[in-house]
Amino acid sequence: MEKKIEMKTPLVEMDGDEMTRVIWAKVKEILIEPHVDLNTVYYDLGLKNREAAGDRVTTEAAEAIRKYGVGVKCATITPNAERVKEYDLTTMWKSPNGTIRAILDGTVFRSPIIVRGIVPFIPTWTKPITVARHAYGDIYKNTEIDVPEGGKVALAYTSEDGVRTETPIHAFDGTAGVVQGIHNTDASIRSFARSCMNFALDTRQDLWFATKDTISKTYDRRFRDIFETIYDEEYKDRFADAGTEFFYTLIDDAVARVIRSNGGFIWACKNYDGDVMSDMVATAYGSLAMMTSVLVSPEGHCEYEAAHGTVQRHYYKYLKGEPTSTNAVATIYAWAGALMKRGEKDGLARLSGFGAKMEVAAVKTIEDGIMTGDLFDLSNLERKRRVDTETFLLEVGQRLAAIV
Repeated sequence: MEKKIEMKTPLVEMDGDEMTRVIWAKVKEILIEPHVDLNTVYYDLGLKNREAAGDRVTTEAAEAIRKYGVGVKCATITPNAERVKEYDLTTMWKSPNGTIRAILDGTVFRSPIIVRGIVPFIPTWTKPITVARHAYGDIYKNTEIDVPEGGKVALAYTSEDGVRTETPIHAFDGTAGVVQGIHNTDASIRSFARSCMNFALDTRQDLWFATKDTISKTYDRRFRDIFETIYDEEYKDRFADAGTEFFYTLIDDAVARVIRSNGGFIWACKNYDGDVMSDMVATAYGSLAMMTSVLVSPEGHCEYEAAHGTVQRHYYKYLKGEPTSTNAVATIYAWAGALMKRGEKDGLARLSGFGAKMEVAAVKTIEDGIMTGDLFDLSNLERKRRVDTETFLLEVGQRLAAIV
């Protein structure tokens, strides 16, 4: 038997919750560990461990990515009120993804996985649409308060020399309400703009950027001004040489243009817009589980993850001993992307090649007609077979073993 593929620098491995945690272990066991001498620094970001660690483990994992350069993350629970009761939490812990993205100050690039036999719901989409999501600020680093009836709220700023400025927000006469404060920084927006433009040049795709600056004349306008300034001063000639285009439009106009398009471009969105639109794009291409997701920091650190949630409904079936047909492709691609990047950074061609072969094996399995339930209902292949999660992974493993 050929010697296992060696790794130099470890990956930062971040485990997660529920059904995706089960799939995470199976992907390692069936696909990776038979071929790779896997070297990871492990962090358990499952909700129970985040509770036990006071969520410090999330910050530690993000700092480890800054140290080692590449991480791979399982889907995790962001608790709501119901989850607080279910898991007996001391507090409603914030999104691990939000925490990690804020520390790395990166951009999330999400792109659909195209396979033969899965036709997008938008028939004109013949090429992938990559959503570039700003991964800092907005509602993910917000401050919120309940306001009693009769209360008044103002936005206050105090300069370094102590001068205070207040701008009224609303007087809650006759009704109670809520207020939310969000922020962003010029440095983070600049990093976002450069990440998007570099990615567009690397992949030779057009770059679209959209906000709502006609309504948000200061906040959203700041994004537009920074993007256009950086483009004009640093990237205009490079885009022209590459034969690619950058343009700005309003977010509502962008949505209409996207639906009418053929795909094949990068759509840069602010944090919340990107969160929503990436799920819309993923679903329209077929499945949330058929979407790659990578967070890229300004320093080039990368964190790969599955773009979907923890598949709670399937997990409860799994706990009852019932078979589940949960799509594992996004988790496979997360591990594949991380191994390819680790190999690239460390000059290990065999490791990078293995990651690429993981992707090939997953796609071939589906195109051979073997797929999980979500894809079975979408596929137009004449001969297809619906299988449970473990059977799918075993089938991928057979095809992987044949090409490694």
